[in-house]
Amino acid sequence: MKRRNTTFIAIGLAAALISSSACAEDIAFEVDQNQIDRAESFMPHSYANMLEKATPAVVSVHTARIVRVARGGRGLSPQDEMLRRFFGIPTPRYQEPQGEPEERRLPQGIGSGVIVSSDGYIITNHHVVSDQQGGEADEVLVRLNDGRELEAEIMGSDPLTDIAILKVDAEELPAITIADSDNIRVGDVVFAIGNPMQVGLTVTQGIISATNRSIGIYGERGYESFIQTDASINPGNSGGALVDSKGRLIGINSAIISRSGGNIGIGFAIPTNLATNISTQLANSGEVRRGFLGVGIRDVTPDLAEAFDLGSAEGVLIESVEDESAADEGGIERGDIVLSINGKAVETANQFRIQIGNTIPGTSISLEIMRDGKRRTLDLAIGEASGRLAMSANELIEGVAVQVLDSELAENYRIPDDISGLVITEIDPTSPYARDLAEGMVFLEINDREVESIREAREFLREGVNKVFLYHRGRTGYLALRVE
Repeated sequence: MKRRNTTFIAIGLAAALISSSACAEDIAFEVDQNQIDRAESFMPHSYANMLEKATPAVVSVHTARIVRVARGGRGLSPQDEMLRRFFGIPTPRYQEPQGEPEERRLPQGIGSGVIVSSDGYIITNHHVVSDQQGGEADEVLVRLNDGRELEAEIMGSDPLTDIAILKVDAEELPAITIADSDNIRVGDVVFAIGNPMQVGLTVTQGIISATNRSIGIYGERGYESFIQTDASINPGNSGGALVDSKGRLIGINSAIISRSGGNIGIGFAIPTNLATNISTQLANSGEVRRGFLGVGIRDVTPDLAEAFDLGSAEGVLIESVEDESAADEGGIERGDIVLSINGKAVETANQFRIQIGNTIPGTSISLEIMRDGKRRTLDLAIGEASGRLAMSANELIEGVAVQVLDSELAENYRIPDDISGLVITEIDPTSPYARDLAEGMVFLEINDREVESIREAREFLREGVNKVFLYHRGRTGYLALRVE
């Protein structure tokens, strides 16, 4: 499979992962259910009054790490440090420790955030407060529109939706009004508010170009249902606000598609209904509980619609049902076509997955299905996915999936023909190995034994520290891998 030239860019840089802090009492964010007035036929001459109320709720989010550096020495850059740890490259002489080390603050990145409650809760992106390895930020600083700078605590962060929730110690903050994102329509006027390229608070205008977009940026296990917009979004806008013509929050700006790194009119925001659901769970418990049915699903194509004797290509096809799962206990069968959930039409498999995953486990739902040409209604309770969603049968160690290296995978990851072993094809961001391993690395040997199959690799691994010989980007090296 060849790589595409198009680049998906998560538009914020920083470092921090997750804190399991919990609140003394549950919080909830109020949502304005009213729709905008689409009957007006004229274009306002100015949105200044509306934006004057919305912009104070958008903040800049700055993150940093604290590193220990030898006095008198230059210290290692993060890239040099990884090369030293992974490939055993010795520390240069001029960097040898000289006396007691000192702590230095290394800025990691700048993004944006949105104040959603007057007592200090701020929604931003997971990638704004974490690095590519999921490294934890030592400091998170929020800069308000009025110039104040406040230290923030990460109440929780979820890589599968790219949402994080922060808390600052302040009262009477300018919180934004949250709108019901299910009410938006393609063509609605929207505004992106954030801190792009570190130039300061910036507002851009556009329209909603599409809804329920999935672009694959979070991997197969991610939850994507983006609002697509042509409002100009650039690096630094991540975590900022996408607001409607009333100044209400409808999305959290998260990503762009670009070949240059800058805006080309294809930007994506996480809908508020998904963002607030995740944020409230993180703020209240520090974790996310996701609904789970236990079914294999796919979109209904025109050919499948004809094969199943349907009038049109609508709904989602159930391809498999796990034994003793919530779906099995609720009466769902292989071959059923799901048409709606709680009266809301289901159009795609991704939409179905998002809606189930966004439902609190234990909640009762009503499914309208088509079975044997007849419509039926099933009432069942949603189950719960595990804390870390199970990976495929190709999982070698916790959160790390591999495949036997073949020609297609070698081409995909640009691996020479003379390399053989097991290539890492997926890493769960919450895996304990996420900082040391990366997609595209190849396991060549485990404890001095060449690996040719996943079964062999599992046999060669032992509890405790393992000596692993790896290939990555033209280099080979040893890594001590601890398996519990």
